[in-house]
Amino acid sequence: MPTQKINKLLIGTNNIGKLREIKSLLPKNIEIHSTSEFNLKSPIESGKTFKENSRIKSQYFSKKTGLICLADDSGLEIDLLEKNPGIYSARWGGRHGDFNKAIKRVHKELSKKDKNWKNKKIRARFVCALSISYLDKKIACVQSKIEGSISVEPKGTNGFGYDPIFIPKGKRQTFGEMEPAKKYKMDHRYFAFKKLRKFL
Repeated sequence: MPTQKINKLLIGTNNIGKLREIKSLLPKNIEIHSTSEFNLKSPIESGKTFKENSRIKSQYFSKKTGLICLADDSGLEIDLLEKNPGIYSARWGGRHGDFNKAIKRVHKELSKKDKNWKNKKIRARFVCALSISYLDKKIACVQSKIEGSISVEPKGTNGFGYDPIFIPKGKRQTFGEMEPAKKYKMDHRYFAFKKLRKFL
C-alpha cells in the first residue's frame, strides 16, 4: 500500500461507459486522466481471470504513460452457459464490441441450451475486478460481484454493455432501465470500489 493517497490517476479503459462510471465513483480531489489523451490502444487480454486481465491493463497503461493506473475488467457470468461469456464478455460483441450483437448471442446460446429458458429464472452475475498499478508494481487488486438474472428481452437505453438484459437480485428493472446515479450505487463496480477506498 502506498504511504500517501493517490492524487493523480489514469483510468485504463477505452470504453466510454466504464470511464464515465469510474469517474463518478472516484473522489473529486483526484486529477483524472484517460487513455484517449495519450491515444493508447488496449493491450491483449491474455489472462484467465478478471483479476489477471485488469492487472495486465493497469500495468500496460501505467508503463506507457508513467502514471499510476486504475483498470477494470468486468463481465457477465450466466450459470446456464457454464459462466460464459465471463472474461470474454466484450469479445462476444465481435471486433467492434457491438453489445447489441453480444446480447443477441446470449439469447441465442440460452435457446440452444434450453428452448424453454424464457419461462425460467436464468441466474447470472456481473463480476468486476479493479487493479491499481504503478509501472510493474501492483498497488491493489480487488474483485466484487452482483447477483441477478437475465431478461428475456433488452430493456432500457441507459448504461452500457449487457445492462439492458441484467436484472439485479431483488429488483424488477434491468440496469439499462435504471437512472445511472441509482445503478452506480449498487452495481459490481461500486462494490469493488468500496474495497479500494483506502488506497484513494
